[in-house]
Amino acid sequence: MNQRKILISGASIAGPTLAFWLNRFGFTTTIVERADSLRLGGQNIDVKGAAQKIAQLMGIEDEIRAADTGELGVRFVDKNEITKAELPKGESEIGTSELEILRGDLAQILYNHTKDDVEYLFGNQIVRLKEFENGVKVSFQNGEERDFDLVICADGIRSRTRSLIFGDEPVVRFLNLYVSYFTIPKTPSDSRWARWYNATGSRVIFIRPDNVGTARASFSFLSEPKGYELLSLAEQKEILRQKFADAGWEATRILAALDNDTEIYFDGISQVIAPNWSKGRCAMTGDAAFCPSPLSGMGASLSMVGAYILAGELSRHSDYKQAFAAYEKLLRPYVNEIQKLPPGVPHLAHPKSQLGISIFNTVINIISSKMVRKIASLFANKNKSSTDDSIVLPEYWKEVI
Repeated sequence: MNQRKILISGASIAGPTLAFWLNRFGFTTTIVERADSLRLGGQNIDVKGAAQKIAQLMGIEDEIRAADTGELGVRFVDKNEITKAELPKGESEIGTSELEILRGDLAQILYNHTKDDVEYLFGNQIVRLKEFENGVKVSFQNGEERDFDLVICADGIRSRTRSLIFGDEPVVRFLNLYVSYFTIPKTPSDSRWARWYNATGSRVIFIRPDNVGTARASFSFLSEPKGYELLSLAEQKEILRQKFADAGWEATRILAALDNDTEIYFDGISQVIAPNWSKGRCAMTGDAAFCPSPLSGMGASLSMVGAYILAGELSRHSDYKQAFAAYEKLLRPYVNEIQKLPPGVPHLAHPKSQLGISIFNTVINIISSKMVRKIASLFANKNKSSTDDSIVLPEYWKEVI
């Protein structure tokens, strides 16, 4: 095709995956990232279904397995550390997946496989875009201007690049749930099992193992939109102290660890609903385009699938407009299905009363029973969910050999 130079905004999961495939298909790619270096923090993410197939094609599945967090499954505990239910790894769609990896570790793997062939611009960002007949003139924060054939927005849910391209057209749909993620020192109470604890008042504390000698913790709570994501770090810490001071279990330990933690992610759990994923010579993919929310368990996997399909359609069509249209036609039904959260989510997992917590644990215990899992397995092949292989991946790589 005629369009060869492509600028990608975002160096997390979608951006480097897109660059990997574009490079294989003969494009020249540049990635611009606002952070000064790779963002290596973050919590556990899954690579499953079609994304696992893509990882195999990229030759990185073994590296993902080697970086596995070692999580054995999820235990639902009470304030006295008594296990009320247990979901072993790989035995439930709502538990630990086969491939569990820290978001930063996956970002590092993707960077390692693209850094020699892709130009990375760290500590910079797009501040202005002006489309002309044969390309897009991009103005960067450092004052530089460069021309590209296409620009792809592949950064996060709060993407600034998306706003430059689409304005307010995409909607960030808040799901009435706030969550905060952070890393805490490991203690003897931490094992290779993730532990989920419900406190009254629709609050959850979740502690997960990692592979670097620490633990990953999160606080989540139901709330109307309060704008907490816009507060300063000190203000966010104070909100968490107020919300979880009387939560019990490991709350005191986690709150104490917050004092020295400067890498806290605090945001409202949301989905991105965008009527269009392209405009002129610009398009978007990943969370910026169709974040399904962490509640789906498919954020990273969907980012990889979207990046692969976008790169493949650009390689297949000489006209970028046709490529963008084909990308959206193939991917949007898959995205729509993944964004359909089960009824009652997230409220069912955040019961308000002690009675509600008891009912929730009872339901999880039933789901985790061997008999129920055995019955469910009989229907697994007949009722594949969107997290499996309900999307057929085109074999783009065969077309360029």
